[in-house]
Amino acid sequence: MVPAPVAAQTEKTITGGFDVGPGGFPGNFNPQTATAGFTWLNTYFEPLVIYTSDLSKLVGALASDFAVGEDNLTYTFKLVETNWHDGKPFTSADVKFTLELAKNAESGSIFAARLAGIASIETPDEHTAVVKLSKPNSAFLSVLSQVMMLPEHALSSMDVKEIAKSPWWSTKPVGTGPFKFTKYVSDQYVEMAAYDGYRGGRPKVDRLINRYFANPAAAVSALSAGEIQFTFAEPDDAKTFKGNDNFRVIEGDSYVVNYIGFNHRAGIWNDLRVRQAVMHAIDRNAIISSLFGGAAKLANCGYVAPQLVPKDLSDYAYDPQKAKDLLAEAGWEKINGDKPIPWLTYYNTPQVANVMAAIQAMLAQVGINVVPRALDVPSYNGIVRSEKWPDFPLVYAGLQNGPNPASLNVGLNAAQIPPAGNNIMRVEMPQLTEALNTAMAETDPAQADAKWQQVCREMNAQLPWSPMWVASRYGVVSGKLQDFFWTPAPGGGPFVSHPEKWDIAP
Repeated sequence: MVPAPVAAQTEKTITGGFDVGPGGFPGNFNPQTATAGFTWLNTYFEPLVIYTSDLSKLVGALASDFAVGEDNLTYTFKLVETNWHDGKPFTSADVKFTLELAKNAESGSIFAARLAGIASIETPDEHTAVVKLSKPNSAFLSVLSQVMMLPEHALSSMDVKEIAKSPWWSTKPVGTGPFKFTKYVSDQYVEMAAYDGYRGGRPKVDRLINRYFANPAAAVSALSAGEIQFTFAEPDDAKTFKGNDNFRVIEGDSYVVNYIGFNHRAGIWNDLRVRQAVMHAIDRNAIISSLFGGAAKLANCGYVAPQLVPKDLSDYAYDPQKAKDLLAEAGWEKINGDKPIPWLTYYNTPQVANVMAAIQAMLAQVGINVVPRALDVPSYNGIVRSEKWPDFPLVYAGLQNGPNPASLNVGLNAAQIPPAGNNIMRVEMPQLTEALNTAMAETDPAQADAKWQQVCREMNAQLPWSPMWVASRYGVVSGKLQDFFWTPAPGGGPFVSHPEKWDIAP
């Protein structure tokens, strides 16, 4: 292993495992292809708008001000005056270039389907960008919070189809954030240096290092040894730091619903009774109590926020006999019987391994034989998004359900099937798609909750997935860090965290 560099004594350096755990995405430097890792990416790239640190509302980032027209189709962004790390000015041309690249599926962008409603992008002057949509989209600004602005002058000469694979991302990227890219040592660490010209003032520390670890346990060991000052931690590991004055434990809602995903083109899940049987076969409350230590909330649709969840849902109570009866009625013996069913996940943690083992045993009791298989994130994404349609009947995954429930649309709407979007389970349920489209088009906050309740009802009744729970997540911070902020946001955010203010005591 190549050790992380040792800083000169006069330098201040913060080292962390910023891409450890489900909020990270080690080795991905292109924010338009990233499904996570935004906590780190946001130290050098920035979006137009960003969520506040408590994820309650959107505020300006590279947009000093933004407004939505009365038609609910026109979005006007007033841009801050700032420069890219290479000294070139950030302008509305960069906004137009970034959004056009992000909505172009040929670029490899995961935002293509979510931004397909952009009808035009106008740049009346260097500090104003006007985006017009073809139809109202209540999730548009939320989506933009993850679309990091990119430099037109550095990327526009590249072939769109080659941009995603360009070495530029990991060798000489330029952003507008408080830190600028220095180097990447393959599979070991990424190093940033303070950007003296940052509009919010020069960062308090000279260097920021993101170390990669094989798993959360290895990162926790490095934290305990004083090698790093921050990492995501599994619940059991986080507990060991409580009461220790040398560390601070951060606990928060993951805003991610974990689910068992049915590949709707696999054939074996077509009968609703089979999907219902999976729900009744799993003692979710027992798993939450024993394996999550109670730090999770039961989910019966895609989210758990009280205002979005109607009271007339089925709770799919644990009932293995009912599961057996449903499977018998559906003719499971002829559909699949006891043939092994590969069950993929990208979660490589002891806790998830235990959870999947428990579910595997419960499903086996009713006659469903699943075989868990954990993959790294790139391999998993390559399989489930492949147009060649490899054989993966089942997954254990997570999809963010907040702070805006509209984020579920990308994983469930029939129009979001890859390569257009992230509906990796190839869900094509007309009533669910209609409910999603109705909710997405509702721009009146007073009416929106009722529309999302209908989405919840459709999910609960039709079971495009088997929703499991929304768990808490944990980060552990060295007591040496000052003014450091992290929250377990979906995909790592981004959110207002002011990396330029992070400091470390000697």
